[in-house]
Amino acid sequence: MLGGNVFGWTIDAETSFRVLDAFVDHGFNFIDTADVYSAWKPGNRGGESETILGQWFARSGKRDKIVLATKVGFEMGDGGKGLSRAYILKEVEASLKRLQTDHIDLYQSHTDDQSVPLEETLGAYRSLIEQGKVTIIGASNYRGERLREANQIARRESLPCYQTLQPEYNLYDRQNFEQDLLPAAEELKLDVVPYFSLASGFLTGKYKTKADSEGKNRGTRVAKYFDERGMKILQALDEVAAESGARQATIALAWLLAQPTILAPIASATSPEQLESLVAAPDLKLSPEQIQKLSDASSY
Repeated sequence: MLGGNVFGWTIDAETSFRVLDAFVDHGFNFIDTADVYSAWKPGNRGGESETILGQWFARSGKRDKIVLATKVGFEMGDGGKGLSRAYILKEVEASLKRLQTDHIDLYQSHTDDQSVPLEETLGAYRSLIEQGKVTIIGASNYRGERLREANQIARRESLPCYQTLQPEYNLYDRQNFEQDLLPAAEELKLDVVPYFSLASGFLTGKYKTKADSEGKNRGTRVAKYFDERGMKILQALDEVAAESGARQATIALAWLLAQPTILAPIASATSPEQLESLVAAPDLKLSPEQIQKLSDASSY
C-alpha cells in the first residue's frame, strides 16, 4: 500500500505524479492518504496530499485502477477534527472535491474520538455507504477494546462494521499491536494495513548511526530507534540481506507480510527509484529461519 503522506510534504506534485505512475506500472493499486496530510508542514493547512492525488487522477485517468483509502478525524489546519456525524459528512465532501472523485473505496476513522458515541460515527458512515460515496470503512489508532465495542454496536444496530485496521507496526514497534490489537483483529476478522512499516526509514538501512538522521525530515522520529534493540534489528536485516540479496526495506516489509492478519504494509517513496525496494516485497519469500532470526532480534 503506497503511503501518500509525502505528497505535498517532502515531494512536490510532479515528483508525486512520477511515483504514482511507477507504482501503477509495477502492477500495484492500493493508495492511502488522509485529509490532514500534511497540515504539520509550515504553510500547509491539510488536504495537500489529497489535492495532488486528485490532480493525478484527472491527469492520468487512472482513478478506476486504484483502491483509494483516505481518513478523517485528526485536527486539520482550520481546527476541525473528530468523528461527529456533522463533521464526517462535511469533511467527506471536502475530501471528494480535493480527490476529484465521486467515491472513496476505504474511508477510515483516523483516530478514536471518545467524545462521540460510536453509534453516531457508524451511522454517519452508513449514510455515506448508502449514498455510494464510501464503499467500506476502517479504523486507525484504536485500542482493541474499542474495536470490539464498535463491532458489537454495529451488529446490534445494523450499522457498517470496520473491516480494516491501520495501526503502527513494524519490526521495532511490535508490542502494542501484538499484545492488544492482533487478538482483536483475528477475532473480528480485520485486515491490517500497518503504517510506519519501515519505522520512518530506520529499517531501510539508510541510517547507520543516529548522526546520519540528524537534520532529516524524519530525523527526530528515527533517532529513538538507535538503542541496543534497534542495532540488533539492523544487524539481523544485514545478515538476511547478505543471504537473500534483497534490500533491507524489502526484507522488513516481507517480514510484515509473513505475519498474521497483515493485508498490506503501508510504505512511502519519494522517488520511482526508491519505490523499487518496496514493490519487491510481495515476491520475496523469507525462509522460516530468516523470519525467526528477525523476530528474535526484535523481540521485546
